[in-house]
Amino acid sequence: MQTIPVENVPVDRPSIRVGDVCIEQSEIAAEMQFHPAADREAAAQAAARALVIQQLLRQRAAVLGQRANVDISEADIAAMLERELRIPDANDDACRRYYTAHQERFTTPPRYQVRHVLLAAAPDDTEARDTEYHRACELIESLKTHPERFTELAQRHSRCPSRSDGGELGWLSPGQTVDELDRALALLPIGLHDRPLASRYGWHIVQIDAREEGHPLNYEDVIPRVQHELRETATRMALRHYLLELEADIGVEGFSLADSDGALVQ
Repeated sequence: MQTIPVENVPVDRPSIRVGDVCIEQSEIAAEMQFHPAADREAAAQAAARALVIQQLLRQRAAVLGQRANVDISEADIAAMLERELRIPDANDDACRRYYTAHQERFTTPPRYQVRHVLLAAAPDDTEARDTEYHRACELIESLKTHPERFTELAQRHSRCPSRSDGGELGWLSPGQTVDELDRALALLPIGLHDRPLASRYGWHIVQIDAREEGHPLNYEDVIPRVQHELRETATRMALRHYLLELEADIGVEGFSLADSDGALVQ
């Protein structure tokens, strides 16, 4: 990814100072490449936030270690946070409340038994996409009348390796196929879908033969996951408060971490 030129950084952005360290516009420009955003101003804001946080942590570590800022490493900062952040362990009552409130997070994944026919067409080949779309529509109309011909048509027309199995993909769970089909499979009912589905590979004629929805897992089986998620949440909150305290203690001019809100510790 290319560095965004300095001249493309908004020129009216106020200078930023963290303690006695000034963050230059050139530093923000160099950092912007690591913060893709909808527009240049949002990328510059994210880059500035990252550099302010970096400076706050480095300066705090330098004070604790009685060393120069330039001598502080990422390992020093990690060790400091390990010592200074106070992350409470979640008790069983808190874990049970979290499990009950977020039970959709602790279920088995749904599964779909799927067959398909892939009519291949590259994403940038407009003519082929159009041709294969109309051919897929014709095949769907044929299958509505003669559903028993799915295996035959898959073997004759599909460009997926599953053609040798009559288009059988077996049981699929989310994440086992391309994103475009993943999203559709979550919503489609059992049966032949009445229009072609597009993906980066072309057009898919899709038949769902069966589906099993996810079911809740027992609390006892997911205790470690619940504890992990609660600890992550507590860690983010503790880090947010810690950074805001550093901002108040060290002093930041030209930027406010409080304005970053939820983006503060991403």
